[in-house]
Amino acid sequence: MSLHDDAVRVLGAYPDQADLRGLYLEHLAAHPDGMWKPCEAGHVTASALVIDPARGQVLLTLHRKLRMWLQMGGHCEPGDATVEAAALREATEESGIAGLTLLPGGPVRLDRHPIPAPCNWHLDVQYAALVPEGASEAISDESLELRWFGYDEVAEVADDSVVQLLKRTLARL
Repeated sequence: MSLHDDAVRVLGAYPDQADLRGLYLEHLAAHPDGMWKPCEAGHVTASALVIDPARGQVLLTLHRKLRMWLQMGGHCEPGDATVEAAALREATEESGIAGLTLLPGGPVRLDRHPIPAPCNWHLDVQYAALVPEGASEAISDESLELRWFGYDEVAEVADDSVVQLLKRTLARL
């Protein structure tokens, strides 16, 4: 199964956000290259909110280019077998934490947001990644900073997309 086919399967089974889910599926039906950065109509990305429920905290990255506090995530790569694998790879690379596991149940949320041309749109498939006990983070080249935030602090530093991702993640825990 190709990554494109896996995305169609995952999105087809996703039970929430019907209008946005439909937009993602229409995009993939119209764009065989819709998983990849060169697709100028937009492309699917994968991300994960790194969360430590035992400490009541999430790890956010101060994105180097956007200068915003965000969850870990980014573009799918040819080696990614599934959208889930892409989200886990991105979370691991950007957090430096080995042994992350995705919260069961598939994506937590979808978020479509504009980006500069020529790409125009990110169609983000958002997961949540659970931190193993005793884990420590390590900053990547894509981040200016990594920082743990209490659940109640997220709205003070991050945009509504991250706040909504946290709310949906907590509801699923």
